[in-house]
Amino acid sequence: MGFQTSGGERFLDRTVCLQAIYSRDVRFDGRFFAGATTTGLYCRNICPVPFAKPGHLVLFACAGTAESAGFRPCKRCRPEAAPGTPAWLGTSAVVSRAYRLILEGALNQGNIEDLAGRMGLGSRHLRRLFVQHLGTSPLKIATTHRVHLARKLIEESPFSMTRIAFYSGFRSIREFNHAVVSSSGQSPSELRRASRGSCMPPQAGCLELRLPYRTPFDWRSLIAFLKQRAVEGVEVVTETSYQRTIKIGGVPGFFSAFHEEAASRLHIRLQVDNYQGLAQTVERIRRLFDLHADPVQIASHLSRDPDLRPLLNLRPGLRVPGVWDGFETAVLAVLGQRLTRRAPAKVVRRFVRLFGTPVATPVAGLNMLFPSPETIAAADLSQAGIGEARAATLRRLADAIVRRQFEFSAPTLDRAVSQLRSVCGVDESTANYIAMRAFGEPDAFPASAPRSIPETWRPWRAYAAMHLTA
Repeated sequence: MGFQTSGGERFLDRTVCLQAIYSRDVRFDGRFFAGATTTGLYCRNICPVPFAKPGHLVLFACAGTAESAGFRPCKRCRPEAAPGTPAWLGTSAVVSRAYRLILEGALNQGNIEDLAGRMGLGSRHLRRLFVQHLGTSPLKIATTHRVHLARKLIEESPFSMTRIAFYSGFRSIREFNHAVVSSSGQSPSELRRASRGSCMPPQAGCLELRLPYRTPFDWRSLIAFLKQRAVEGVEVVTETSYQRTIKIGGVPGFFSAFHEEAASRLHIRLQVDNYQGLAQTVERIRRLFDLHADPVQIASHLSRDPDLRPLLNLRPGLRVPGVWDGFETAVLAVLGQRLTRRAPAKVVRRFVRLFGTPVATPVAGLNMLFPSPETIAAADLSQAGIGEARAATLRRLADAIVRRQFEFSAPTLDRAVSQLRSVCGVDESTANYIAMRAFGEPDAFPASAPRSIPETWRPWRAYAAMHLTA
């Protein structure tokens, strides 16, 4: 079995996978899963339980594929706790974008026809692409993702089962119970009892989550990038933490992220009065810190370029910083933020103070929500010292979002850049910067381009740009 990249090359084959399994190579944790036909369980390659012989192992690109084939997750290695499976990255542009939308909850409220429409193709074709590239359907991917979040909440949070069901994205208690039993072989109540009371009350009303990542992880460069561009009142960034205000389903709150290097994960503290949008929130946090990235695969691909190789060795695990909110990023870009510089601090500070929403948090300096599109669409931006041309662009952008004529997702990178240039009135480099951070486009190239951008960098040009400008 092999997993294909967009160029058709095979970067994981059965021989490599078996070597990773029997050596317990942590670099491959979450990149694939192994199902044992003798037990009906599927495991991470780092599982402490002895693996079956090769003839009894079936390899899967992601957890959803394993569960579609009738395998259940191992209780020892807990596949749901593995770093996000990156098999979809760089396979099919359509699949990768649709997969991201599923993780953000596209199928929690909508259906497969709605998702396919957003991708600009028919639902049957979308299903066929998922089966071709991942071996399972979009709906199964969504269900598996909901179950994994639900299990985390069952075992680590104090929430009732009813709350967990809806916070995880299930539409009914019956659907929730059925999905959990089908996946784990145990009811939600049995899973909670088996956790032996590990679900401790959250500190000061916070929900605490731990999000794993794949090593290496260049936290220092990532946090430095975010600190240089932090919006006063909205974000507080130190060398060891990132904190910001947020809105979930119209309800204000905030979260804090701390790096736990020894455990290869981020410790998240989330506080909000209503966790209804929790699944989307967790995915947005993962994207902000680029936790889905597979640094080994990316570095292996980019290191073919001898000019990039020294930079890759200098900063192993360099990530592409994402964003919490696409509108916020586009606004800052219009105001002057680029990959290599921040927007004017005085203008941004005045903009947030005049048009943002005050909130109360226990974190010093964290007291504002970034202005909403609804507010900016009707605001007199000259009060913030913003010139007429930029003010018109910001109002046009905000109005397009309010009217739902524009959203921060597109079926292709070219479409994303075209839409951003049209709506935001920015140049191609800036449009690529927004696409890289707000759309999560790994192939966007926002830096000042060399005479010709090597095609060999695809589909990871955004990472090449980060190394070139770091």
